Amino acid sequence: MHLKPHVTLTDTDTGAVLLDGRTGKYFELNSTAQAVLHALLAEDGPNPIELLLERFEVTRERAVADVNALQSKLSQADLVETA
Repeated sequence: MHLKPHVTLTDTDTGAVLLDGRTGKYFELNSTAQAVLHALLAEDGPNPIELLLERFEVTRERAVADVNALQSKLSQADLVETA
């Protein structure tokens, strides 16, 4: 997964903000979504599902659903593209 060229990612104290340079819209991510996004963007980074399983008491099914939901929301907002 990669950010689209018109998207800027800025980490904050509480998570991250994505700015769509075409529309001027901001998308706020909490610290969990920030960590998952960084894992998704890193070519050799941690597996985002394993990351959630290590940090939180969630089932694998829930971790998979949460990662898929984040990917879907970012794709629907035209912020990312899959390689």
